Amino acid sequence: FENDPTIVSDLMKRNQTSIEKLKQNIQAKSGSDLFDFILEDIQQLKKIVFDPQSTAVFMAAINATTWINENMNKWLGEKNAADTLSQSVPGNITSEMGLALMDVADVIRPYPEVIDYLQHAKEDHFLDELVKFDGGKQIQDAIYDYLSKYGMRCPGEIGITRPRWSEKPITLVPMILSHIKNFEPNAGNRKFEQGRRIALEKEQELIDRLKQLPDGEQKAKETKRMIDLIRNFIGYREYPKYGIVSRYFVYKQALLKEAEQLVQAGVIHEKEDIYYLTFEELHEAVRTKKIDDQIISKRKDEYKSYEKLTPPRVITSDGEIITGAYKRENLPANAIAGLPVSAGVIEGRARVILNMENADLEDGDILVTSFTDPGWTPLFVSIKGLVTEVGGLMTHGAVIAREYGLPAVVGVENATGLIKDGQQIRVHGTEGYNEIL
Repeated sequence: FENDPTIVSDLMKRNQTSIEKLKQNIQAKSGSDLFDFILEDIQQLKKIVFDPQSTAVFMAAINATTWINENMNKWLGEKNAADTLSQSVPGNITSEMGLALMDVADVIRPYPEVIDYLQHAKEDHFLDELVKFDGGKQIQDAIYDYLSKYGMRCPGEIGITRPRWSEKPITLVPMILSHIKNFEPNAGNRKFEQGRRIALEKEQELIDRLKQLPDGEQKAKETKRMIDLIRNFIGYREYPKYGIVSRYFVYKQALLKEAEQLVQAGVIHEKEDIYYLTFEELHEAVRTKKIDDQIISKRKDEYKSYEKLTPPRVITSDGEIITGAYKRENLPANAIAGLPVSAGVIEGRARVILNMENADLEDGDILVTSFTDPGWTPLFVSIKGLVTEVGGLMTHGAVIAREYGLPAVVGVENATGLIKDGQQIRVHGTEGYNEIL
């Protein structure tokens, strides 16, 4: 396996080209043809996602991470060294998305009238109104550019029915306003550069210390190779999901056009009704222009009741629910245990946020939530630490926390119940526990 970063840019280019082609080809499809076309394209999607070269790229980085953590601990007594080495790696589509929104805030910052307008904007057509203001056209362009690259994302994005940022751009406004309030101009670039500097200084320090050891030259050489694998390839860990979600959004837009036809034909009441049908049922409804009205209302009720449930942390493929506690020595008496996924210790105000739209963060807050996915990333630039109920070493939240240099503990059972909004807490990202102060 060659340690060659152009592998990554080639994989990304191939994926982008195939999505552009899909966008063009799907235009001409409708009715039953569209459904056949999507099923066919999903085979293409599978090919891309399970491309052995694609998997080899991020597995090389994940294996190098394990190697670094084990050997730096063994040789230097250094815990979780890879966390620091992973800060500000190039080419991570998700962490770039967080920083890019800070750039959008910079475009708006010089225009107080627009800031004032955005503070009161409630509707998604706020974008059309912008042109009335000084600087409006430029701001509108900046937001549209952002959406053209990241507009297919949103919290819970793996569910195709969740409203995307392109569909509901108002969702981004509170975060943009928070960036204008909490940061100086060009903070995105400075944040990235600072992380890069910390990672490269750490690399230098480890190499220097290794060279003092018996057989030090050899150890330093091997370690340097592993660090390069991490820095060249761990950023790609986030790309396959971006590819999946990009494709899903193209399918979704095409299927919603079909839904509009069904509304016009009086088959369903509103186009979002199709969210309660399977792909096959929708195909059938489009073919026959008929649907059993009961199905949709029954499923809407079921959905409401499912939303109130709390899923278990572990469930086997047989449906068996396994519970257990962390077996950990030497934790303080009142420690709330979890998995250490991003090193460091940080104290701050806990913000318990279950719905991203309600996020009102000050610089220095610690985000406490049930789970995060790429759609939560724009909040990560405003926080100093992360605690989640669900997650592991390689889930999105953990990867981005390491890249942004945020101490993080995940897999904390009932974190959003045990920790109250506004409490001062301390997050031990290296040891994997939290304390309420």
